[in-house]
Amino acid sequence: MRFDIISVLPGLLESPFAHSILQRAQKKGIAEIVVHNLRDYAAGKQKSVDDYPYGGGSGMVMAIPPFAACIEKLKREREYDEVIFMSPDGETLNQNIANQLSIKKNIMILCGHYKGIDQRIREIYVTREISIGDYVLSGGELPAAVLVDAVVRLIPGVLSDETSALSDSFQDDMLDAPVYTRPADWNGHKVPDILLSGNTPAIEKWRFEQALERTKQRRPDLLA
Repeated sequence: MRFDIISVLPGLLESPFAHSILQRAQKKGIAEIVVHNLRDYAAGKQKSVDDYPYGGGSGMVMAIPPFAACIEKLKREREYDEVIFMSPDGETLNQNIANQLSIKKNIMILCGHYKGIDQRIREIYVTREISIGDYVLSGGELPAAVLVDAVVRLIPGVLSDETSALSDSFQDDMLDAPVYTRPADWNGHKVPDILLSGNTPAIEKWRFEQALERTKQRRPDLLA
């Protein structure tokens, strides 16, 4: 699976993609993550990628030419299943969206900045707009890193235990059950006896009940 990410600040993405699961996925050849510097596609000595908004108002708008030049170059090299714009007014990222994207082959992600990008880029090239929450960040790089992480960990072969992702919160529209590890007794705080019983059916029943109760208490909207 390949991700092509277009950013005016590619340095923001160096660390997220160079550690942990994302690093492992790239070393295994399961995922390929390429970050493209938008300024490389800007004209003029200043390599400017933004301009004042028509109609006045505060802030700057990311211009069409650099984005269009980069997108067109990439699309000549391969076909993309999705061209995603990270935007606070997109659909909110959830586990179902991550599952959908994890079976794609090529995904392009556009990272905005300033007041946003020229609407025509969104209308002409973007196939999907995704938000990571109802708040505004300085740019789309961190949301892009969140999206890539959520998707890549679902690809078979990335996690050491491939069944682990299937039991994550939200996979069954519920939160996960409480988890414990050694020691079984820490300063009088003990692991539930059922988890030490070795009775797998009883343990699975307990986990389901705990997950259901936690979801009822914390995210009842998921059960609706």
